Amino acid sequence: MLVKEFRIRNNCTVEEYRIAQLFSVAKMSLNETGDGEGVEVIKNEPYDDENGKGQYTYKIYHLASRAPGVVRAVAPKEALELHEEAWNGYPSCKTVTTSPWMKGDFKMVTETMHLADRGDTENALNKPADVLAQREVVYLDVADETIVSKSAYKKEEDPRVYKSQKTGRGPLSTADWAETCEPIMTCYKMVTVEFKWWGLQTAVEALIMSYTRKAMHLMHRQLFCDTDEWHGMTMEELRKLEDETTKNLLDKRHKQLENKTDFS
Repeated sequence: MLVKEFRIRNNCTVEEYRIAQLFSVAKMSLNETGDGEGVEVIKNEPYDDENGKGQYTYKIYHLASRAPGVVRAVAPKEALELHEEAWNGYPSCKTVTTSPWMKGDFKMVTETMHLADRGDTENALNKPADVLAQREVVYLDVADETIVSKSAYKKEEDPRVYKSQKTGRGPLSTADWAETCEPIMTCYKMVTVEFKWWGLQTAVEALIMSYTRKAMHLMHRQLFCDTDEWHGMTMEELRKLEDETTKNLLDKRHKQLENKTDFS
């Protein structure tokens, strides 16, 4: 089992981040879906149960095109799908990702707390001492461009260059921006990965954690550079956007699947 706590500081308020994050997830889902693959939203509904109160989502990630050809040739369809359940009781959130094919041999749990600080809360998720002893704390700097390849770099997606016209925030061009800018908030994300196949556990857990780290980093860079798109949105407008995104995702996948089977 591998446990890391990612701390991501953002130039916005905790209240603004609630909208920003949901907007970014919807936008990312559309961008990642195509060729019959990507994100399929099964449920997106309020919950009020033993987990608390908030918004529940259930998604399936279809990943066949991202697997090597030899894997696609021999692996069953279920092996190339990930199922994600999320309970968003903002400012806290819990996400559980599993593989139906691997059953209990794979699970990734992401627990999140959002606080109005600069990433200096020692135990934001109120974990016991034994869990704190296992975790590794990692700070992700949204202004760090080293994770972006030269071929993928876009000036308009660089927080070191971007300046919001609506808010006047940015660019995040100084080394100490996270210590001086206002407003500021931190996403504390504790990720626990379990992959129980003997002989592969350590390598695969490290690979999954590396991919998760990069995905979080890129999403938050984009989130800041999309400030003028989400800033000022209401929750009602956001839920409408989510509903439209769910329909567009379904239509996009169905059209691509139809094209795949149309040999005329």
